[in-house]
Amino acid sequence: MKFLTEYRDPELVTAYLDEIHHITTKPWTLMEICGGQTHSLVKNGILDMLPANITMVHGPGCPVCVTSVSVIDEAIYLSLQPNVILCSFGDMLRVPGSKKSLLEAKAEGADIRILYSPLEAVQLARQNPDKEIVFFAVGFETTAPANALSVVHADQLGVTNYSILASHVLVPPAMEAILSDDENKIDGFLAAGHVCTIMGIDEYYPIAEKYQCPMVVTGFEPVDLLQGILMAVTQLEKGEYKVENQYARSVQREGNKMAQETIQKVFAISDRVWRGIGNIPQSGYEVNDRYKAFNARVKFDIDIPFAEENKECISGEIMKGLKKPRQCPNFGIKCKPEHPLGAPMVSSEGACAAYYHYAGASEVAV
Repeated sequence: MKFLTEYRDPELVTAYLDEIHHITTKPWTLMEICGGQTHSLVKNGILDMLPANITMVHGPGCPVCVTSVSVIDEAIYLSLQPNVILCSFGDMLRVPGSKKSLLEAKAEGADIRILYSPLEAVQLARQNPDKEIVFFAVGFETTAPANALSVVHADQLGVTNYSILASHVLVPPAMEAILSDDENKIDGFLAAGHVCTIMGIDEYYPIAEKYQCPMVVTGFEPVDLLQGILMAVTQLEKGEYKVENQYARSVQREGNKMAQETIQKVFAISDRVWRGIGNIPQSGYEVNDRYKAFNARVKFDIDIPFAEENKECISGEIMKGLKKPRQCPNFGIKCKPEHPLGAPMVSSEGACAAYYHYAGASEVAV
């Protein structure tokens, strides 16, 4: 297998697989919430190795994938304003808005720059006092501390030509939205280890109890994922629904308190529209009133009409675990990474991109 070297402990992988096959007596559907976990499952061929009655479906754990069309339109609008330099992570450039992508806006002359850190954007603002620097702040709770810190840093330095376009989304409300959906078929979750490294795991206990759904905080290596699957299936076979922490080497129950304090200093919890899913109450971060001078929506008085999503894209059904990428009639035909209909095909953490790039390692959906 092409990616066999990425199994850090083949013997342990074999042992976990044997145990999963041994204990599984009923059909179970598990959702890994994180796009990084999705790519690891697909490219390492894990989906093919599991028992036939275990179905892995792929959740909305890709922040690029769930960024709404309207927010992309906001970013494009900002990039076309006079004297604005829009800074973004590279994944966002090819994500389609209602009419074009950021990459197309850049080709038309917009000053859009790919950066690896929001602190680079603050430095860019200091170097260009005659320009307005806007950082497209996308991500789950994982990237929120760095984006919040950039605002605090700019405020302390007196950098007034810096702002962020916040598009942060929060994992627990999304999990609850999926579980409360009438079409839900999820029996258990693999929770995102990197999110829990920041936020801890206390938010998951009431969700697991309310929906009687096991939740296992899991890492990203094949060994992590298989142990997480084993832990979840063990619970399901016993009729249990607990929160367990497979990723204990990185995740503490209370999370990272300093990072949480930084988030709380700059952001307020808000409603957020998720691409393909719709509005999820209290599922996002927006810059609070204390730092509203650094809120690009306020600073530029953005008023973008709500944009409908491409009706040919079934990303919502995929990210709610109702369908697999190969069940989309446009997969690999009208929708490819170079010309995507939706974000899951273009993001490095998108489920459709995983199936497209690692086809030889994924199961064929019907």
